[in-house]
Amino acid sequence: MTVFSNLYRAEIIDKLKSNTFDMLVIGGGITGAGIALDAASRGLKVALVEKNDFASGTSSKSTKLIHGGLRYLKQFDFWLVKEVGTERAIVHQLAPHLVVPEKMLLPIIKNGTYGSWLTSFGLKIYDVLASVEGEDKRRMLHKREALELEPLLPQDILEGAGYYAEYRTDDARLTIEVLKTAAQHSAKAINYTAVEHFIYQDERITGASVIDEISKEKFEIHAKCIVNATGPWVDKIRAIDTIQQVQSKKRLHLTKGIHLVFPFEKLPVKQSVYFDVPDGRMIFAIPRGKITYVGTTDTNYLSDINKVTVNQVDALYIISAINHMFTSIEVKMEDILSSWAGLRPLIHEKRKSPSELSRKDEIFESDSGLLSIAGGKLTGYRKMSERITDLVCKRLKRDFDVKSKPIQTEHLQLVGGDFKNYSEVKVFTNKIYNQLKQDGFQKKDAQILVHKYGTQCNLILQKYFSLNNNNDCDIKLAKAELWFCLHYEMVQRPLDFFTRRTGKLFFEIETIEKLKIPILKEFQNHFEWSDQTFALEMELLHQEVKKCTEFETN
Repeated sequence: MTVFSNLYRAEIIDKLKSNTFDMLVIGGGITGAGIALDAASRGLKVALVEKNDFASGTSSKSTKLIHGGLRYLKQFDFWLVKEVGTERAIVHQLAPHLVVPEKMLLPIIKNGTYGSWLTSFGLKIYDVLASVEGEDKRRMLHKREALELEPLLPQDILEGAGYYAEYRTDDARLTIEVLKTAAQHSAKAINYTAVEHFIYQDERITGASVIDEISKEKFEIHAKCIVNATGPWVDKIRAIDTIQQVQSKKRLHLTKGIHLVFPFEKLPVKQSVYFDVPDGRMIFAIPRGKITYVGTTDTNYLSDINKVTVNQVDALYIISAINHMFTSIEVKMEDILSSWAGLRPLIHEKRKSPSELSRKDEIFESDSGLLSIAGGKLTGYRKMSERITDLVCKRLKRDFDVKSKPIQTEHLQLVGGDFKNYSEVKVFTNKIYNQLKQDGFQKKDAQILVHKYGTQCNLILQKYFSLNNNNDCDIKLAKAELWFCLHYEMVQRPLDFFTRRTGKLFFEIETIEKLKIPILKEFQNHFEWSDQTFALEMELLHQEVKKCTEFETN
């Protein structure tokens, strides 16, 4: 496996300083990662910088579904549904452990968003556009069948349901694995490295001056083409391009989406449900191991894009929606385990509400040659990457006679995804469970581990069984995961580990109290932190836990 590690950070920086790249990608979310992989696998010399941690923006704050966007049929956006619907199966094949089949139930209720005929017709079109085959094809269920699948549905207003296939993922881990796969194709990617300003020659952009936020060293990266894939920060990066003579009419329209996490016993849905909210929107309730998470909202966002939080109004909206649909239970604010909030970098359109805005991606080109891409969906990251890499390849051939191969990514297995199909993932999960059960772990623990790391679990368990047996098993496994993330995933700070590499802050927040001191001590030993740095990182972790569990009133 290619080592994608902080241990080689100085080596990566040396290469960023000393080479002229074909492409410099700014932004380490799923779009930037996808572009880096596409370009590097075509033979281009690629660098990527991310000002915070990889996937620290929108790419760790989504609904964590690789889905076809059924609701876009209502907007007659057939092209988008066809593209992302088809992409679901491709991304599943590239990482069967990480993009997991998930049946979705769409309840048909009296006076709801979708009636029986529209649901049946819409799902049929969905299947046709997305080339859905076999057991994944939609089924229409009678009321009794729907209640058998999900007893929590409201009997008095339920008329039936649509039953169709989607895929569940971990967005941050998908981003990391795409980046690691790009590194296998010689892409040079680094986190905590921010662009300060651009470098020009004859009014054409030729590079960027950056700062390593870890060492505070400043250096330059030179490239023939610069791609701005920074999500909600796209307009911020465009604004530092001093050669752009005419302000583009296109700009971002940011909307906020939030999700709440509940203990499974408080919201014990047997499977994923896509359900109506009284205001006409629809949201997801998705069981995941020991929890159920619900979202999302879609509201205009005009505040600080570096400080996106869940407030009480957001939380009460989701709680009200849950209690309206699942009338036999009642969830309350105090039942919330965790939460997250993220921004959608949509393209602004006059007189359209947040929910009406298109999710299509668009590419902007400035006078300097800077290329920026925004919009789009997690599911469509590979096609977004293809479009902009095609453009870059044409420019490189025209201006620099740089040759490139055709697109490769449809068949590039992601790191950890060495499975032919999901059946092999299940077999591998049983193997991992058989190794862990002697220490008291449950089958769900093995599933969580495999769905995060795939075949890389073998390395993690080798480390696990080499550690001192006197340790608590949960702590020992977390230390083994951290060892792997330090050596193979460029983790720099505890929040990288707890939030984006393992998802513990969102899905296992109750474990952080036990793990925080042992894990931070591992960081301290690895990076030779002072006690002051240890205390600072502990405080940052406490603040992030508070942000996920306490909600502002405004």
